[in-house]
Amino acid sequence: MIEERKNVNINTNVVQNIVLENREKLSVSGVNDVLSFDDQVVLVDTELGLLTVKGENIRINKLSLDTSEVIIEGEISCLNYSQKNQEKSSGTSLLSKIFK
Repeated sequence: MIEERKNVNINTNVVQNIVLENREKLSVSGVNDVLSFDDQVVLVDTELGLLTVKGENIRINKLSLDTSEVIIEGEISCLNYSQKNQEKSSGTSLLSKIFK
């Protein structure tokens, strides 16, 4: 079992827990929403950014927005964080350059 605890910003006290058991069961706290999912990719909006989970035969076992938790099961091969505003800000700057 691998467990990561991270306190990113002391002022907002954002704490997110990720627990991966045997690369088969992933528990994530600090979840705002599940944006998309299929049997190979799940895109989760979290307090710390967008979390992409990749693998095979992936399914969402539990989603509770009241407790901000999700449990994903399957053959998990990749976890990747990206910033929420990264895509939006780069797109905005491109448009502002075009229409300048």
